Amino acid sequence: MRLLALLILSAPFYTDKTDLMQVQTETDGMRVVETASDWAERRSHILENMQKVMGEIASPPDVPFEVEYLESIEFDSYTRHKIIFVVEKGDRLPAYLLVPLELDAPAPAMICLHPTNKDGKGMVVGLGDKPNRNYAEELAQRGYVTLAPDYPGFGDYQIDVYAKGYVSATAKGILNHRRCVDLLASLPEVDGDRIGAIGHSLGGHNALFLTSFEQRVKVVVTSCGFNSFPKYYDGNLTGWSHKGYMPRIASVYNKDPEKMPFDFTEVLGLIAPRPLFISAPLHDANFEVSGVRDCVQAAAPVYKLLGAPQHLEVVYPNCEHDFPNEVREQAYQFIDKALSHTIEK
Repeated sequence: MRLLALLILSAPFYTDKTDLMQVQTETDGMRVVETASDWAERRSHILENMQKVMGEIASPPDVPFEVEYLESIEFDSYTRHKIIFVVEKGDRLPAYLLVPLELDAPAPAMICLHPTNKDGKGMVVGLGDKPNRNYAEELAQRGYVTLAPDYPGFGDYQIDVYAKGYVSATAKGILNHRRCVDLLASLPEVDGDRIGAIGHSLGGHNALFLTSFEQRVKVVVTSCGFNSFPKYYDGNLTGWSHKGYMPRIASVYNKDPEKMPFDFTEVLGLIAPRPLFISAPLHDANFEVSGVRDCVQAAAPVYKLLGAPQHLEVVYPNCEHDFPNEVREQAYQFIDKALSHTIEK
């Protein structure tokens, strides 16, 4: 089925992916996006075009989670559980689940996606060697239930996604992360209407991919997670084309931004009107900052069209590929506001 999806997806190719206020139709040709329904049509084209590269993004299977608690450690303000749970038949995902102590009502929750690091999920719960990545721990201290899963090939999750029929690790990550939303929504400690996502670097773009395909994610924070493909290493998409991401970028699209069916200019638009916080350091060698500005400029008209220009917030810290303390605090306040979370003093 996943291989067939490349053949049956019929969305038109958009040469200019920086102008989201245009939609190609069978009857009228290219026309201006003027209404929410116009945008919904363009949005469907973007999602289809992403799947030409990633492979089919199927709905998460409705199977029991069979959560196994491997370890539980209580800290001053939360308990950290090391768990493993079923994401699809024959596949169990390792994760950390952090639950604040003494909750008196269901709490908001955040899926916390880790950056590139061999330890995977441990990096964001306080077990890594970079304290500026501890967002799952810090959000739990702030009163959020947090769930930090491993991405394929990291931490305890050594899996061959291609042997399971996927054509990209990205697609498998999206399915797993949507199952994380399912799991959080099933917990009595969680308010299922207040779930968000956050990530840095690898986790930064995975948070965007999850939110693009999962409407239950109500707010997203991405740090050092993207720029436009033409400005990613001067248009050399090799870094996006290995087995940890989307091999079709090489095998089908020749690592050429002009041949790519989608770009991050469009991915940001998919998230509108939901709150989106972007941290794009001025000296990020991975994601050159003018390419981030291109994406923000492209998405802004969509947020305006949908009546939520204030939901798109961007900061440009004067640092390299990092998620500094003051920026994380800004991001947490943004999440608090989006999920109507009040911190007890």
